[in-house]
Amino acid sequence: MNTLAQNWSGGGPGPWMLFFPLMWALVVVCAVTLLRRTVWRGRGGARRLDAATGPYAEKSPIAVLGRRFAAGEIDEEEYWQRVSVLEEHFGGVAKERAA
Repeated sequence: MNTLAQNWSGGGPGPWMLFFPLMWALVVVCAVTLLRRTVWRGRGGARRLDAATGPYAEKSPIAVLGRRFAAGEIDEEEYWQRVSVLEEHFGGVAKERAA
């Protein structure tokens, strides 16, 4: 009994006790980051629109209007008037895009 009391320092497991939970946390964070950058990237939910088929496609009215405004064919007042008309047809998508 006397030798046990001499060898025990009373310090507990020490800082190494945190090593394994921190390593598992790092593994989880890396896995989530990897999934977000690869697998989950294509699933944007309701707010994300497909560039090829959504209202911002290359030939969509909103895209054409934006290109005409950028090229200087229409002024800002006419642009905003047409955006408001398109907003009625696309159900608020033009407002999100313009903001």
